[in-house]
Amino acid sequence: MRKHLLALAAVVALSASAAQENEPGNGQYYRLFTPLTFYHSVAGDQLSMSSQNDQVAQAVDRALMHVYLNRPDLVEVTETEQTEAGELRQDLIDQPVVQATTMVEQAEPTPEAPEADPVEVVVEKPKFWTRKGDGYLQFMQNYVSGNWYKGGESNYSAVGSLTLEANYDNKSKWKWENKLEMKLGFQTSRTDTVHKFKANEDLFRYTGKVGLQAAKNWYYTLQVLAYTQFARGFKANNIKTFSDFMSPFNFNVGLGMDYKVSWFNNKLTGTINLSPLAINYRYVDRTALAASFGVKTDKHTHSLTDFGSQVTAALEWKINDVVTWKSRLYGFTSYHRAELEWENTFALRVSKYISANLFLFPRFDDSNVWDDDLGYWQFKEYSSLGFSYNF
Repeated sequence: MRKHLLALAAVVALSASAAQENEPGNGQYYRLFTPLTFYHSVAGDQLSMSSQNDQVAQAVDRALMHVYLNRPDLVEVTETEQTEAGELRQDLIDQPVVQATTMVEQAEPTPEAPEADPVEVVVEKPKFWTRKGDGYLQFMQNYVSGNWYKGGESNYSAVGSLTLEANYDNKSKWKWENKLEMKLGFQTSRTDTVHKFKANEDLFRYTGKVGLQAAKNWYYTLQVLAYTQFARGFKANNIKTFSDFMSPFNFNVGLGMDYKVSWFNNKLTGTINLSPLAINYRYVDRTALAASFGVKTDKHTHSLTDFGSQVTAALEWKINDVVTWKSRLYGFTSYHRAELEWENTFALRVSKYISANLFLFPRFDDSNVWDDDLGYWQFKEYSSLGFSYNF
C-alpha cells in the first residue's frame, strides 16, 4: 500500500511541476496528463488545525492542492459527481445475459412472390433471300447509228424500264443470283410515213449465277445469260423487219470464276465473271433475218452454236449522292467471231422520284454486215428525264 501511495505522490508532483513550467505565459502549453478529480478531503486536511502523521498522504494532499489552486483547468471531475455516478455492480457483471424467446403455436406463412409472366420465345428463320428492284418512265432524245443491228432512228421518244433481282446467300459458301431486266421504248417520227410507232429500245434479259466460294472474293461460278426482245424492230420508211421476238434469241452458259468487287470504300461494287469455257447458242425464228445475225441456215435450221470464252461485268459506282454510274460489259469469242457490248448509264437524281439518264452503248459484232463508216462497230446513245422509283 505504501508503494502505491509513493507512486501516486510522484505522479501528482510531476503533474504539478509540469503545470508550472507549461503555463500559458511561459511558451507553448502541453497537456501531459489525464484529467484530475477534486477531493473534498484534500482541502479539509489543509485547512484543519491538526496535522497528519502520514507523510505520504501529506505529500499527496499538497501536490493535489497545488494543482487545484494553480491549474484548475486540469480538474474536470469532483468527488460528488463520482459518488452520484455510483459503483459497478459485480453481480450484474457475473450474471449471464439470456435472450428472451417468445414461442408461438404456428409461424406466419411466408408471402408468396408473384409468378413471373411467361416469356414468349420467337425463333426467326434466317433470311437467305434478298429482293430489290427499280424502274423508271422517262422521255428522251435518242441517237442510233445507221447500221444499228436492231434498227431504229434518231428522234425524241419515251422509254420505260423495270429491273427485278432475287438473290440467295446462305451466309456460308453458296450464292444464287437472279436478275431480270425489261426495257421497252417507242418513238414517233414525222419523216416516217410507213410506221406511226416504232420500238427504239427493246430488251428482255435474264442473268443467273450459281457460285461456290473459293476464296474471300472469288467464287466458282456457273452463269446463264438469256435475252431477246418484245416487239419488231423497224427503220423509218421501211417495211422490212430488222428484228423481232426470238429473232434473235441468245442463250449463253459459262463456267469459270466470279470476282466480287468492293472498291473505293464500297462505293464501286459489282461482279466480274471470267468464263474460259462458254457456249453461245443463237436462235433466229425468222429465217430471213438469220444472215443479219451470223446464222448461216437453210430452210430447216435457225440456230448457231459456238464454243469459246466469255467475260461479263456488272458494276455500279456511286460517284456521289446525286450521280451514279451503272456499267455492263459483255464479251464473247469463238476464236473465229467476236462480240462485245458495253452499256453505260449515268443517272442524275434530281429528287426522290425525278431523275435524268444518259445512256451510252458501243457495240462490236463482226458477224454483222460491214458498214462503210463504222465497220463492225455500232453505237447507241440517248438522254432522258422522267420518273424513277427504287424498291
